[in-house]
Amino acid sequence: MKKSTIIILVFTTLIVTSCNNKKSMEMKEIFPKGQKAEAYFTGTAWVEMLVSDDKTFDTQVYNVTFEPGCRNYWHSHPGGQLLLVTSGKGYYQEKGKPIQLLQPGDVVEIKPDIIHWHGAAPDSEFIHIGITTQAEKGVAVWYDSVSDEDYNNYKQ
Repeated sequence: MKKSTIIILVFTTLIVTSCNNKKSMEMKEIFPKGQKAEAYFTGTAWVEMLVSDDKTFDTQVYNVTFEPGCRNYWHSHPGGQLLLVTSGKGYYQEKGKPIQLLQPGDVVEIKPDIIHWHGAAPDSEFIHIGITTQAEKGVAVWYDSVSDEDYNNYKQ
């Protein structure tokens, strides 16, 4: 998928309305919240599949909503993954690297087989569009949960 296509997708998934207070914005998602995730998350998350893998697209696209403090387990994707942040404040970390803060408009390109996790900051709901690329290479490989110690290790 071309970067220009990804950027267009990010902007078309956001509907932003200004509030009376110019410092705050209310984000309204155009995609459904989806079903409560039953596994591989610490805290509560919801997932809505938008595009399922098939022979035409070789990709999966999904909207993921994390409650504050929720994160998924360490995992990797054999074909890689893209994250398009649409709302809230979240974290992303690759194994052995510092946590990165994510905000609306951020795009994360995760290379194949990179062990990582992502989720909401402690004080904010977090929503992203996830894209599993080269889906024919296989589904996500899940590892251990992210410890509270690791999760709370974010440094500004």
